[in-house]
Amino acid sequence: MAIAARDFRELRLDAMSRTFGSLNALQGVTLSVRRGEFIALLGPSGCGKSTALNCLAGLLTLSGGSIWLDNTRIDRLKPEERGFGMVFQNYALFPHMSVRKNIGFGLTMQGRPKPELERKVDEALAIVRLGDQSEKLPGQLSGGQQQRVAIARAIVIEPPLVLMDEPLSNLDAKLRLEMRAEIRRIHELIGSATIYVTHDQEEALSLADRIVVMRDGMVRQVGTPEELYSRPAHSDVAEFMGYRNQICSRAAKAGNLMDVSVGGVSLQGTPVEPMADGDAVAAIRPDDLKVSAGGPISATVESAQYHGSDFYCSGRAAEGTELYFRSAQRIEKGDTVALAADPSRVLVYPRVPS
Repeated sequence: MAIAARDFRELRLDAMSRTFGSLNALQGVTLSVRRGEFIALLGPSGCGKSTALNCLAGLLTLSGGSIWLDNTRIDRLKPEERGFGMVFQNYALFPHMSVRKNIGFGLTMQGRPKPELERKVDEALAIVRLGDQSEKLPGQLSGGQQQRVAIARAIVIEPPLVLMDEPLSNLDAKLRLEMRAEIRRIHELIGSATIYVTHDQEEALSLADRIVVMRDGMVRQVGTPEELYSRPAHSDVAEFMGYRNQICSRAAKAGNLMDVSVGGVSLQGTPVEPMADGDAVAAIRPDDLKVSAGGPISATVESAQYHGSDFYCSGRAAEGTELYFRSAQRIEKGDTVALAADPSRVLVYPRVPS
């Protein structure tokens, strides 16, 4: 296919900030994105990820900092002058225009010659596999097909950067999985950089080359999916990345490990950073807290939900500690189970005073 992203080396966010009155929606966000990278902005609602995307798109002005595309400062440019592609959560298709005209709208606004416009629209239709749907109206398409039209419209202008704001949130589970693969395929095919906003950690892990975890308008950690999954840098990042068990405890050194108290018994965990004895948070994924004969933690099952291959459970241990765990065997409410976790999968963080 001839459609390809315009060449650039680096997009750079330099202490990007945005305030709304007394609210600091973005606080000194700094990040470099290379051509061809897929970056996910991940975090809970209100963390600033969509605000960051809208500042990049030019839909919001910065309160401080700057945005650079190679040696060109672009935060002072109008949205249309930046030349970025944008895929919105609600698709934002023109209902009275055919698929072909929707895709070609940006090229029409740029005043491209008709033969060039037709050729590029045909190429975009082929990339998103909608060549046989080109004369239909958006209302005649499925949700997944409408999303493909929105993506084609974003890439047909050959942008250096494609911005996506929770583009799969309106699709059902099956379509979300299919469209994840399509988005990654298209990203690799055209060679642009993609910045993708999501609150879904699984989506971020499956799509991104690097993940930027945000909270309260600040970047908390940047890393590969593997780094974020296995070694979150902070307890709040761990919680968002699926370490649902967050147990406050005293911690004491035990060689290279730390002794912590979980459910009234002593467990060993791995410190994420060098730390002294004192108040700590032990973080454990439900997948890593396993039902195990002779496990040191005794818990009474309070709920057990069947998820196909196993049961997702919650239980109550000594001292009233609520724990989340998985079981490959059927267990039911009221059962007493023994739980264990490998020290390498119990991450220990210094407790930050609230």
